[in-house]
Amino acid sequence: MKVSLCLIVWNELQGCQEDVPKLPLDAFDEVFAVDGGSTDGTVEYLESQGIPVHLQPKRGLNAAYVHANDVATGDAVVVFFAKGTLPTEDLRKFRPLFEQGNELVIASRQLPGSVNEEDAHFFRPRKWAVLCLAAAAALVWRREGPWVRDVLHGFKGWKRSAFTKMKVLDVGLSIDIEMVVRAYKLRIPRIEIPTIESARDYGETHFKIWPTGKRLLAYLWFELNRRD
Repeated sequence: MKVSLCLIVWNELQGCQEDVPKLPLDAFDEVFAVDGGSTDGTVEYLESQGIPVHLQPKRGLNAAYVHANDVATGDAVVVFFAKGTLPTEDLRKFRPLFEQGNELVIASRQLPGSVNEEDAHFFRPRKWAVLCLAAAAALVWRREGPWVRDVLHGFKGWKRSAFTKMKVLDVGLSIDIEMVVRAYKLRIPRIEIPTIESARDYGETHFKIWPTGKRLLAYLWFELNRRD
């Protein structure tokens, strides 16, 4: 099995400078990046490290994943967000899980042994919101197999054949929960593994909780009425 590693980036120069030197390149058959239009030197830095960069043809997170799947030559793809907030050594865990037959592998911040950046606080609105969303999606669409607790984490991998079957939207930012819902509906083998997320020490998230939440609810309404 060939496994591709794709870095999803958009103005993440500092994160790339921290993470790229620590990537376990020997665990992958190819490494490339999909860029959303960086202007801070991210592209130039990645290319200087020998990592090819592909500019996504459409804006949006969904479009980045779709382009990663199209560009990859491996049988499976792992996407990683180089922000300096996740352990790069977790990238080694994906290949064995693919070889065991899993077709969707998600690095979860909600499992025992995992850490969410909000865990240091008493109030954890993002964490609780994700768990509620995960429970609702499982209640509506899961018919067999494990339920996924972290439906909004981008650190994940999939077999390209499974991604094609999912027929995910190529617009918007519903991709993370959409892949879980489609895996439920198509009975695609899936597994979560715990990971540790630290707080971002520079910049701001690209996904504000309220605007993002409204768009995710719109996607769920669409999926309820979607005919496969």
